[in-house]
Amino acid sequence: MTAVMNQLTEPEGSPTTAYPIEAIRAEFPILATQVYGKPLVYLDNGATTHKPQCVIDCISQFYSKEYGTVRRGVYALSEGATEAFQNTREAVATFLNAPSSDEIIFTRGSTEAINLVAHSFGHTYLNPGDEILISAMEHHANIVPWQQIAKLKGATIKVIPMDSNGVLDMSAYASLLSPKTKLVAVNHVSNALGTINPVAEMIKQAHAVGAAVLVDGAQSTPHITVDVQALDADFYCFSGHKVYAPTGVGVLFGKRTLLEAMVPYQTGGDMIDQVSFDGTTFTDIPHKFEAGTPAIAQVVGLGEALRYLTRIGLPAIAQHEADLLAYATERMQTIDGLRIIGTAPHKASLISFVVDGAHPLDIGTLLDHEGVAIRTGHHCAQPVMRHFDVSATARVSFGMYNTRSEIDAFVQALQKVLTLLR
Repeated sequence: MTAVMNQLTEPEGSPTTAYPIEAIRAEFPILATQVYGKPLVYLDNGATTHKPQCVIDCISQFYSKEYGTVRRGVYALSEGATEAFQNTREAVATFLNAPSSDEIIFTRGSTEAINLVAHSFGHTYLNPGDEILISAMEHHANIVPWQQIAKLKGATIKVIPMDSNGVLDMSAYASLLSPKTKLVAVNHVSNALGTINPVAEMIKQAHAVGAAVLVDGAQSTPHITVDVQALDADFYCFSGHKVYAPTGVGVLFGKRTLLEAMVPYQTGGDMIDQVSFDGTTFTDIPHKFEAGTPAIAQVVGLGEALRYLTRIGLPAIAQHEADLLAYATERMQTIDGLRIIGTAPHKASLISFVVDGAHPLDIGTLLDHEGVAIRTGHHCAQPVMRHFDVSATARVSFGMYNTRSEIDAFVQALQKVLTLLR
């Protein structure tokens, strides 16, 4: 587990013993909830995270006293909302270390961001015979859009294989790259395995053959510091609701030169320059890709969530979660018949598992009655399930507010559940 600790513990991070866990937990009102008369143990952060009071208050304050549409009004509420909206764009650029806030596009989430790139990059740059590389561990949202655009444009999809530990085969990746490769789409962290992929090296190799790279950061941004300039990513996306922000908002970073050349994904109000019945011209980035009234309150809430994460510090969060991952792995390996699916040396705070004689759905259902919330199923990663010859897994995923005592409660509840099932 040393490699995992080293991967998630960033230099100069605060030691776990100094991590203000009780103060952090007190910021999340839902953690005081009881389920079936038992304290909530929430271990489904890979699916979605809960919201700190500051984000809840920010959204309530915005709707109660500050709400207005953006970029369209000359009155005070509209101007104030526009400023708050733009402040979040600046906060996102800082969070990702993007060169400019103009390269930050607001979407409904990672799924829409990937669809935007598939449509807009695909229609602009893909030609018959071109190739798109995706990895064997992708979420469906980073598979299906590429299948659709490949079919439309006559391109071919090739898959980067992985080994029995859930690690990408980098030599196979190198052999798949060629001048035909126009785009590589890969997740930074696998939502089904927890594997942290070597995206910086993958981007470097892709650029050597002239290919662009999209990184799906939905599972990385809540856990590790992301620097799009250091990575040299062409596109990077994430979802707000996984970084303690509201649902319905996400982010796409794209390099200016690519965004300026790409056709719009959606058209309508607020993304135009001039419209006549003879034709239309489009405005500059990022607004060219933000048709219609945006999710204003959700964007404002995202800005507050990112400021909250920054106050706690991602290095400290990473170290805390690395401790949880190591501790949970150790505890779970003592359970007879339990097999962890995804044992890469570099993992984020996520563990998928199966247990002999117990279906994941039954495990999750009975754990809920013990107050423990986990995820079961194929995790929108059916190719991953087939690779490991399982139909589904149970998954625990940790966030900044989880504790060792919650892991103990989970393991104790799991042992009770397995006694009933086997």
